[in-house]
Amino acid sequence: MSLSILDKLNQDMKEAMRAKEKQRLTVIRSVKSSVQNEAINAGHELSDEEVLTVLNREMKQRRESLQEFEKAGREDLVDKIQQEISILADYMPEQLSDKELQAVVDETIAETGASSKADMSRVMGAVMPKVKGRADGTAVRSLVQQSLK
Repeated sequence: MSLSILDKLNQDMKEAMRAKEKQRLTVIRSVKSSVQNEAINAGHELSDEEVLTVLNREMKQRRESLQEFEKAGREDLVDKIQQEISILADYMPEQLSDKELQAVVDETIAETGASSKADMSRVMGAVMPKVKGRADGTAVRSLVQQSLK
């Protein structure tokens, strides 16, 4: 049986402590804290899918921070955030290739009968659950826009 995401986080946290990997330990603790807060709010232990939602949120926050730091020319912070993103990526499912993502978008457009940009939100609402954690929302949005002309 494969480990749950939470079990993997706990195991990796112990390893990071032993190896004295400060940044990795900080990122894992941060994610675990977010997961615990979410579990408290939900009133139950989180499933892997719910943990994945928290991981996606953490990843999105770091990507947004990365863009801001790049705009501000803060290379010291850019490097730190890039390392955090690569640590978080270890817990994310394998990302879909552009080709695979396009296939999901095309299939969903056909399923929903969408034909114009006015159908954008309906298509996005149907695509996002299918690619949860395996594709960036911004990439999905741009592919849907290109496909709905």
